[in-house]
Parts: sequence; C-alpha cells; structure tokens
Amino acid sequence: MNPQESFGSRVFSPQVMKKRLPREVWERLEKATHLGGCLDPDIAQAVADAMKDWAIEKGATHFTHWFQPMTGITAGKFDAFLSPDGEGGAITEFSGKSLFVGEPDASSFPSGGLRATFEARGYTAWDPTSPAFVKNDTLYIPTAFCAYTGQALDAKTPLLRSMEAVSREAVRFCRAIGMEGVKRVEPSVGAEQEYFIVDRAAYEDRLDLKLCGTTLLGAPMPKGQELEDHYLGRIRLRIARYMEEVDRRLWELGIPVKTKHNEVAPAQHELALVYESCNVACDHNQMVMETLREVAKEQGLACLLHEKPFARVNGSGKHDNYSLTTDTGVNLLAPGKDPAGNIRFLLTICAFLRGVDSYPELLRLSTATAGNDCRLGGSEAPPSIISVFLGDSLLDALRQAAGEEIGEDHQSHSLNIGVSTSPELMADDSDRNRTSPFAFTGNKFEFRMVGSSQSIALANTVLNTILADSFNAFAIYFEEEGFTPATVRRVIGETLRSHGRIVFNGDNYSQQWAQEAESRGLPAIGDTVQALEALEDPKNWKLLGRFGVLTPEECASRREIMTENYTKVVNIQASVLVQMVRRQILPAVARYTGGVARDVRDFSAAMGRSQGYLEEHLEQLADLVNAISNQVGSLEWDLDSQPEDPVERAVYMRDVVLRDMAQLRGSCDQAEVIAPEDVWPIPTYTGLVHYV
Repeated sequence: MNPQESFGSRVFSPQVMKKRLPREVWERLEKATHLGGCLDPDIAQAVADAMKDWAIEKGATHFTHWFQPMTGITAGKFDAFLSPDGEGGAITEFSGKSLFVGEPDASSFPSGGLRATFEARGYTAWDPTSPAFVKNDTLYIPTAFCAYTGQALDAKTPLLRSMEAVSREAVRFCRAIGMEGVKRVEPSVGAEQEYFIVDRAAYEDRLDLKLCGTTLLGAPMPKGQELEDHYLGRIRLRIARYMEEVDRRLWELGIPVKTKHNEVAPAQHELALVYESCNVACDHNQMVMETLREVAKEQGLACLLHEKPFARVNGSGKHDNYSLTTDTGVNLLAPGKDPAGNIRFLLTICAFLRGVDSYPELLRLSTATAGNDCRLGGSEAPPSIISVFLGDSLLDALRQAAGEEIGEDHQSHSLNIGVSTSPELMADDSDRNRTSPFAFTGNKFEFRMVGSSQSIALANTVLNTILADSFNAFAIYFEEEGFTPATVRRVIGETLRSHGRIVFNGDNYSQQWAQEAESRGLPAIGDTVQALEALEDPKNWKLLGRFGVLTPEECASRREIMTENYTKVVNIQASVLVQMVRRQILPAVARYTGGVARDVRDFSAAMGRSQGYLEEHLEQLADLVNAISNQVGSLEWDLDSQPEDPVERAVYMRDVVLRDMAQLRGSCDQAEVIAPEDVWPIPTYTGLVHYV
C-alpha cells in the first residue's frame, strides 16, 4: 500500500466534489460546509447524482444516513441504490431528497421523554461539513438526528450548535481585540484512543467480556505492569499486523492516524490522530472505534474499549486535544516566540480558566459513565477534581500581564545530557503534567478525563459552550471599555483573582491536593450518579440554552437517558456476574472441594492419620464455597429489590449493587488463586493478556 495514494480514496472529499460537480454547484456547496453556512436545497439533485456515481464506482450498492443516537455508538438503516424499472430490469437512483433528509424510526432510540414510544417519526439531516465515505459496499452519509418536534436525539446536533456558538462569540472577541479580518473560528480536535487487544478464543470463553466489555472476575496476574517494560516497547508481530490493517483502512477513509504504540498495561495500545475540525474529529473517532473492533474480529482478536477491562492494571482513556483556529490561520492558543507579550494568547488562556472554573460540573458530566467511574481517580487517570495545569512559566506570564511582580524565571533553557555527539536540546517552558485533567501542552489544551469507550461529542460540546460564554463576556467588556493595556490588565487580573483557584501545577494524585482543592472550594465529583446532578442545575440550563446548544427539555432528556444507562449497565454486569458464578464458578469450586474431601478421606484411611495441608485446604475451600453461595444469593436479592424511582435506583446500584458485586468478586478471586489451573472454568488474566 502507498499511504499517500490511498489516503482518502474512499471519501467523497472536497477535492472529489470539485472535480465531479458543476462549478456553480461546487461553490454553493463549499459555502455551506463552513460554520454558519446555509445548505441550498436547489443543488440537492446535482450533488446526489455525483455522490451516487462516485459511490457505485467504489463498489457501493447501498446508502445510509449515518447518525449518532444517544447510545454512544452509531446507527443507520441501509437502502439500495437499485430500483425496478417496471420492465423486468433495474436502475440505480438516489434523489436529492434522499441525500438531504431521511426518516428512520425514532421510537426505539433513547429520547429521555422527548418522544413517546408510539410516536415513531424522526428525521436525519445531511451534515455537509463531514464528508461522506464508502465502507463495506455502502455509502455512509453523516447526518444529524432529531425528533418530529426538531429536538435533538443525537450527539452531533448539540455539537454542531456549540461549534456555531463558539465561532460566533470568538469572532466577536477577536474583533474586539483588533483582529478585524476574522470571520470564523473553528474548534479543532485531535483524539488519542487507548484500547486493549486479547485473543478471540479466550474472549469468547468469558461471558463478562462478551456482554460487558470488562472482566467481572479475575485474580491478580503474577506479572502485570510492574516492570514498566510494555510502555512504548516492541510491538509484537501479531499486534503489528493488526495495527497495519487498522492504519490501512483508516487512511482509506481519510482518517489521519499518525501515532501508534504500546501503552502502560500489558495488551494495551494507543493510536492518535492529527487535528481536524471538531465535528469531523468526533465522526472519525467513532469510525476508529468501529474499525478497531472489526479488524480485531477478522484477525482472531478482540478489541476492548472499556475504561477498565482488567483490575489492578491501568485502564484506558481518550485524551481530547483541543484548540481554536481562525479562518485567517491563527491558532488562538499558539503562544508564539514571546508568550508574555502575546495578548491574544493570554486572553484566550483566561477564557479557558474562566470557563473551566465556572462550569466544572459540566466538564465532569461530559466524562460520566459507569465504566469511567472505575478509571478516574486511580494513579493512571486524572482525579475527579477538575483543575487546570498551565506550568510555572505561563502562570508567571499571566501574573506579569496582570501587573504582578514575578520572581524566579521559568523560561525555556537548553539541556546538556553530557554526550558530545548529541544535539543541543531545548527544554520547554514547563514539564508535562500527566496527572492533570485539563492541561495546557504547548498550543492546545488536553482534556484527559474522557473515557476510552465514549463519544467525544459531549466533551467538546461542553468545551465549545463554556468558551463561548467566556468569549462573549470578554468581548462585551472590551467593546464597552475599549481595548487598551489597562483593560487587558484588568481582565487578566480579574480572571486570576476570580478563577485562579482552578490552576494547579502539582501532583493531582496526592492526598494533599484533595485537601487543598477542598479548601479552594473546588468540587470533587466522584461518580456518575453525582455528576448527573449537573443537568438539574438551572445555571447549566441557562448556559446551554442561552447559546442555543440544548433546551431545558433536551437537558432533562439527557439526564434521564444517562441515569437509565448507568442503571442498566450496572444491572447487566451484576446479572452476568450472577450467571457466571451460578453456572461456572460455584460448580467448579464445589467439584474441586469434593475432590479434596475425597483425598482427605483416602489419605486418612490409607495412613491412619490426618494430613494437615489437605485438611486446611479443604476447610478454606469449604468456607469459600459457603461465602460465594451466600454472596451470590445476596446479589440476586439486590437485583430483585431495586427502587422504582430512576434516580433512587441509580443510587442503589452505586451504593448497594456495586458493593455486593465487589464482595462476591473478592471471594471468587480467592478461589481462583488456590484452585488448580485445569479446574478454573474461565481464562485467567495471564491467559488473556500474555497470549503471544
């Protein structure tokens, strides 16, 4: 494969459209693909004809409106281009209406009360800002998904709304500070995706992996990540072949995969993409996750995207690298050669500080899932306390711009590693802080809290909206007071006074930080149930409604959907655990206990005396069988005793069901440790992650 030639070969890209469309149609469509553009229905048929002909040349027989309902994954129904011609033959057709608007059944997708079950009508609307592509003999057309009432039933619609909001307010901000030529500001995202790969045969033998994506049982491995020998180490041949095929397919789909490597935990890996428009990046991340799963299955592997598939080793996240770029080519987060003198840059940093400190609950909400609760807060992922890492040099620059006296110089410097043949190294202004949930990393912010299985749409919807709010406030101030050195000092100074508490450049894992954060008044939102309260806060409703991102009804619907999802996920996990214990673990341990009991009896009969080891082993097994039996019974009772109220049920799942699951797991894992390998009925951790 020639990557340069194959890249984007299966994408109806702007270059392809320019070649295949009449010039006037192309120009009108080009205007519509930018933020704030308006799609012209008069060009629908011309675009549909060109798209159909191109797709058929690529082997497509069907088309689908590809959308992202509030399930966290993608959906679409598939229609054939083929239609009978009435004379025993067939023709291919694709109308402009079929391109612009679709009508999937909306009754079976989560709506959170926006739609009654009997009200089935929903609409998909073509999103021309994200290019169509051909995959598996189908033309995929990215679309937004809404109810008959026009309310958003998906992840894409609020994201697109938020992109328009941040562009509008950032343009106003830019003009207020003298950047008159700016007409559009686009958020850009580069998403890093972590994942685990295990052998398919072992995966198929574990019900918990198949149905939950994570292991509900599993004793510690003798060798996990203790030696730090997996991170950035040699990529095993089987994995290398897998990664090569993933790269090939993603490049053909125009997805700019740039980096791949081993992650910290055994069997864990990562890939990262080059920056793209926020909306396209979200679509591409969904395609990345789907491709990772598809290729794994084809090659006898299984891809695990759960945030914590294995206990006692690192879980997986999805780092959301975010920046803002004007249509004149300026990255608002680029510090330049003189960060301290770059007023545009410093004010943009202030906009982030203001937004993050004003709405930390929304940011935490955007990362809230039952799976991510298992990951956040460990020494592998940011804690649940939202803070911002700037580094000492940038913090000094802000203080200096606010008129404060600065002591120690934290500017960049050269490094001498003591090897004469080595080139001179220039250290950055600050070190990286991998413990921070929200870190400035050179010319972007890295939001490190997003879970590996999540869509990045909600996180970026929140980022866009809170920045729109900050840019709006700054623009109004400069429009009223003027853009002068004095007003700049006041804005930066007031930001540091009012929102400087959000800045923390130290170790976010430390207990001292938890105590200090509490003294600063920063919220610690430890789990999804608590995080969902953000969607009941009128302050957040007002923010999202003021910028046209989500109505109060849409906020309430998402609260209901996310609450229900949390409850269902935990309920499924508990039910799977009960089934595994009842059908596999208890019978296996009981049979083994019976065998040991016979050995004790036979030894006593043969030797005329007892054998201490066997009797102690038997007693330990008998105690475990009783404990497992009692604990699985308690968990079954828990599942039969759930409250009716949805919120109370979610709290019950968190406080009761998860607790009893942990107790049952503990007893089963003890049994695994003392049972012979040929007795244990499911693949162990060692068998799952050390498979080649």
